[in-house]
Amino acid sequence: MIKLENVAFKYREEEAYALDHISINFEKGKWTSIIGHNGSGKSSLVKVLMGITESYEGNIYIDGKQLNNDNMKDLRSRFAIVFQNPDNQFVGATVEDDVAFGLENMGIEREEMIERTDYALKLVDMLDFKKHEPHRLSGGQKQRIAIAGALAMKPEVLILDEATSMLDPKGRQEVLSILCDLHERLETTIIYITHDLTEIYRSDKVVVMNQGKAVAEGSIDEIYRDKELLKESNLKVPYTMELSEALLDGTYLTHEMLVDRL
Repeated sequence: MIKLENVAFKYREEEAYALDHISINFEKGKWTSIIGHNGSGKSSLVKVLMGITESYEGNIYIDGKQLNNDNMKDLRSRFAIVFQNPDNQFVGATVEDDVAFGLENMGIEREEMIERTDYALKLVDMLDFKKHEPHRLSGGQKQRIAIAGALAMKPEVLILDEATSMLDPKGRQEVLSILCDLHERLETTIIYITHDLTEIYRSDKVVVMNQGKAVAEGSIDEIYRDKELLKESNLKVPYTMELSEALLDGTYLTHEMLVDRL
């Protein structure tokens, strides 16, 4: 669905490339995780994809159409993004006001706006909270509301930029469970940006970034088994993987899966 062809980007002319001529394909309906340490180029990739910056080299194609100034607004309207701090995204006095904010900016009729807002809140199991104040919710609940605001736009591509990094373990698990369920039910194309290798167990494909380059891509098991790659990319193998490798067959497991297997 999305193809990056030799894309490069610098914040300043005299600096090194934040994105160093990368080529990545994102398949429709698939979950692609982009992993890398801080400063590896993950957030720069998001900025280029979302049009936050337009001064890039190379080509971007969406459904075979090359992104340009004439079609940029239309093509990128099919994307929605959730950032790491939900508090920075809240603008409404109530949960339903906040979810409806993007729809109002799009000029959606009121009846459809109400329908879409309820639909999105129901998807993330937060419909009963629609009259609540967003800032009184837990971290996990806040991030669910942020996801609902994105889903109300009915995007074809949902981008999550370190969306769980500020949550406690319970909130992180809540959000990941919701995302896994949504991906299965809606078959939305997901681009999941993270530095935490424990969060990518549902990925169809994993891309490793380091120093602005896409240094590897493959399945979860392929990436985890390449210890040298992970070491060079300053990424730590999850403890569950190390334990599984020592005691079992080395297949990647979540904590719950590992306990069940043992």
